Amino acid sequence: MPDVSAAYSTRATEYADLLGTMDAVHPVDRALVDAWAGTVSGRILDAGCGPGHWTHHLAKRGADVRGIDLVPEFIERARTTHPGVRVDIGSIESIDEPEGSLGGILSWFSTIHHEPARIAVPLREFARALRPGGTLLLGFFDSADGIEPFDYAVVRAYRWPVASLQRAVERAGFSIVETHRRTERGRRPVAALVCERVRP
Repeated sequence: MPDVSAAYSTRATEYADLLGTMDAVHPVDRALVDAWAGTVSGRILDAGCGPGHWTHHLAKRGADVRGIDLVPEFIERARTTHPGVRVDIGSIESIDEPEGSLGGILSWFSTIHHEPARIAVPLREFARALRPGGTLLLGFFDSADGIEPFDYAVVRAYRWPVASLQRAVERAGFSIVETHRRTERGRRPVAALVCERVRP
């Protein structure tokens, strides 16, 4: 997705300063990711890691984790800010991991820019890279009124009804383990799915 990557490249420093630390993470999100990571057996991929704050956080908790992102400026920032944490340039549409090699994938708002016609591409790639029984934690913007494009701060993104994204995830080879939704005054509604890889 070259247009998305280019848009983030031009605002990478601004984005990382504003959102690229664990201090900027909602405590409910931190608790959810921590609880999920505690259930994962095997290596974790932070898919679309941005400036690497989640990758670093999970590594500090003892996870065998690496991050990938298409934006070179994010990877450079992550390597500078979190030395010793493995982060690489890479695409969530073509993950450089062998089939069935991962225990968990964190996709924290990294599919929000995929159009509905293309959302299956990263979801199928997540399924390919995960072992059967491995889990995906997928964060996204929630919608009560159908799939909606909106002007995100960097580039156009999409809100998804939970049921619609669940169906897309299931078609990619997952079963839904848990669904989480959060609404707050003055913030966009968000949701997350914990999904288990069920088909080889």
